[in-house]
Amino acid sequence: MNRSAKGARSAARLIGVLAVVASVSLWATACGAGGADPDSGSVEGGEPQAGGDLTVLVDAGFAGGWATGLDPATSNTTGANLPQNSAIFGGLFTLEADEDGSNARIEPNQAESYAWSEDELTLTVTLRDGITFSDGTPLDAEAVVWNWIRAFNSGSTGAPRIALDETLPAPQLSEEFMASLWAALPADVDRAAVQQQLGAIRAVDDLTVELQLATVDGSLVNGFPTSSLNLIASPTAYAELGAEAFKQTPIAAGPFVIESNKLSERLELTKNPEYFKDGLPYLDALTFQSVAGDQVAYQTLLAGQGDVVEGLSAVTLIQQAQGNPDVNVLLSPPTSPYVIQLNTRAAPFDDKRAREAIYYATDFAAINKGLFQDEGDMSQSFTASGGLFYNPDVEGYREYDPEKAKELVDEMGGLTVQLGTTDIVTARSVTTALQTQWQEAGIDVEISSEPLGDVITRFIAGEWQALLQTAGAWDPSVGIGVAVRFGSTSPFSGTPLPEGAATATDALAQGLTTELDDLLQAAVATTDEAERKEAYDAVAKYISDEAYAPFGMAFSPAQVVRKGVHGPGLTTPIPALAVNSGVLYDRVWVEGGQ
Repeated sequence: MNRSAKGARSAARLIGVLAVVASVSLWATACGAGGADPDSGSVEGGEPQAGGDLTVLVDAGFAGGWATGLDPATSNTTGANLPQNSAIFGGLFTLEADEDGSNARIEPNQAESYAWSEDELTLTVTLRDGITFSDGTPLDAEAVVWNWIRAFNSGSTGAPRIALDETLPAPQLSEEFMASLWAALPADVDRAAVQQQLGAIRAVDDLTVELQLATVDGSLVNGFPTSSLNLIASPTAYAELGAEAFKQTPIAAGPFVIESNKLSERLELTKNPEYFKDGLPYLDALTFQSVAGDQVAYQTLLAGQGDVVEGLSAVTLIQQAQGNPDVNVLLSPPTSPYVIQLNTRAAPFDDKRAREAIYYATDFAAINKGLFQDEGDMSQSFTASGGLFYNPDVEGYREYDPEKAKELVDEMGGLTVQLGTTDIVTARSVTTALQTQWQEAGIDVEISSEPLGDVITRFIAGEWQALLQTAGAWDPSVGIGVAVRFGSTSPFSGTPLPEGAATATDALAQGLTTELDDLLQAAVATTDEAERKEAYDAVAKYISDEAYAPFGMAFSPAQVVRKGVHGPGLTTPIPALAVNSGVLYDRVWVEGGQ
């Protein structure tokens, strides 16, 4: 057991560093044909052309759901709604890659630059001069502070958890700014906590923001593109529209503005004439249409009622699309392997023998071959070939051995398991295959699939035994990364609580951490990539040694586009930030302005 003020900050961070919680259960939908050549399906399209419109089909079970709206501070689906967010907000930073998908890196977008202090505890973000929101007001440092404070305090399940230095006094801010901020926060917000945050999040001048940390966070910048901190909205528009209208039609400085929004159904956008990049966006209009799954999405595309399917995961449909001369298929480098999370806080998986039996009874290689034609990256950890710190093999990892599984089951006098996942066709196929394998090892298995909200409720209530998910991201600590899946105080983890803690809240209040928490913290406590790689290898070894969760294939669902559509993330690969690749919609174009 470790106990310290620093430990409390570290534990708080483990709830989900920059986590985008609504996408948690949906990571189990990441069942595309990954592991292919990053160039696969990339298309050269000549010189970009302006004009035209595009309809993007998004799965209602993932990016096609935005029931809590599009206000970054209150949305529970920020990570799932990366396509919409890219189009509306643009973002302070973007994940970019070379045209072959290599050399992935974070680049400033609305930010002009960023820099770390010598002690790596102060992040200074410099904004580009002259950017305005589509209502004409400036995207300046005060607007960024206003948005960041809201992101921390507005009740989203995906609120960032960062160890801010709360010992610094808040600067003297104008009455107008504070009135605007208080009006945009919940009535019961902890005002003392907000004042502490204002000491750590400062507008140095009109174009400079400083973020003061209590501990070094080597993943902070890498996490921006999946975080609400990346999405800056107009404070003036919020005051004029009010909270409910702002959820429907947030005003930002991205390449497109909202024309019409039917929540979780259809989002219609038009070109932002005030966009800060000359000549962009190319498109005149962009529409996101929610559809009920892969089959409907692909058939809708073939019927000419859509131009792009973002994140097609069904392998048979991907193969059909690859043979269709009317469409192009892009397979980007995968970043997030499948994982079977085991809840160690309750029977049967509070017994390590039960967890070991699941490892030995699971043959992900056979599932990869049978369901995915060996297209997946096999991994024994939370990393994949498209992300940082790739480590596919872990020393001592328990591999498929049904006889050992049977011995453990017999030793325990039997084993009955409830295995769940999100109600997505590919995820259901995987759980069915697992059920067959486990039954052959003498394990009784009940499988189920539920809507996203119900899976999240199970996680939070702790009412689950085993859940098929995915874990990891381009940077393992961001998005639905390893800390979200395995940090003791994360609501989406099944690892043991710290000794002396009855609940995660109790652990946070006492500043208690586990050995795994401390290893996870060490992996972000430096900006040195070699040191981070070594730390993540230690995390992977610890998870394996304790048999917390067997890992399997990693996938990046395919982007399927009609001929004549081009753009980064659609026809040139970008590693997946979370489940799907991010698309840079300001640079998407169609031939002939079609």
